[in-house]
Amino acid sequence: MATGYRITASTGMHKGDRDYQQDQVQLLSHERVPGCLLAIVADGMGGRSGGRKASDQVMLTARQLFERYSPTTDDAPSVLRQIIEEAHTVIKLTAISAEQEPHSTLAAFLINPAGDCHWVHAGDSRIYYYHGKEMIHRTTDHSYVQSLVERGEITNEEANVHPQSNILTGCLGTEEPPPISQHFIPQLRADDTIIACSDGVWHYFTPAEMGSAVSMLSAREATEFLIQKARSRARGAGDNLSIVIVKLEPIP
Repeated sequence: MATGYRITASTGMHKGDRDYQQDQVQLLSHERVPGCLLAIVADGMGGRSGGRKASDQVMLTARQLFERYSPTTDDAPSVLRQIIEEAHTVIKLTAISAEQEPHSTLAAFLINPAGDCHWVHAGDSRIYYYHGKEMIHRTTDHSYVQSLVERGEITNEEANVHPQSNILTGCLGTEEPPPISQHFIPQLRADDTIIACSDGVWHYFTPAEMGSAVSMLSAREATEFLIQKARSRARGAGDNLSIVIVKLEPIP
C-alpha cells in the first residue's frame, strides 16, 4: 500500500563556546505555493561583525529570491546557483565598504510540492539525506582536509581531528568565485530526512550516529539532541552551531 507523508521540520542554533554568533539558519515556507520550502544554513567568518554580516547577506538574498520563485516556471537549480552568486557579490561589496573580510559558507535545499528536492552548497556546511537511519547521500566539503581524503592521504575519521580541518578551499566573499556543488533527488519518500548543518554540529558525529538520532526522534527532538550532544562533546571548545532538519513522516 502506498504511503503518503507529512512534512515536519525544526531549526536550532547555539553560539557554542564562541563570544558571538556568526551562524544563521532559516526555514522558509513559500507564501504562494503550499508544500514548497527552502532550508538554508550559513556559517559566517571574518571577525565579530564581518562573519555575521556575511551570513546575514546570505539569508537576505535567499529570502528575496525564494519569494520570487515559482516551481511551475522557474528552474530550481538555477535559483539556488543565483543565491550563491548574488550573495557572494553582495558580501564582497560589504567588505569593500567596511574594510573587513566577511566570508560565509552556504548549504541550502529546496523542496517542491511535487516532492522533488534540489540542493546547493559552498564551503564546509553540510547537507545529509537519510532514508530511515541509512545515509543515502551527503555533500562533499570544499576544504583542505577533504582534498587530502580524496587523494587517499587521510581517512574521513582522520580528517575530523586534523589540525587544519577548518581551512576552506572555497566559500562566499573571497576573491575567487565560490565553488558551487549541486545535487538532485527526483522523488522524496516517506521516512526520508534531510539535514543541513554547520561544522559546529557535524564535526561531532558519524553519519550513523546522526541517522540513528533522526530516525528515532521527531525533528524537534533530534535538533535539540544533536545540539546538546555536540556541546558536550566539544568540551568547552565548541564552534557556533546551526542545524535544520526536515522529516517526511509516513501517513498510512
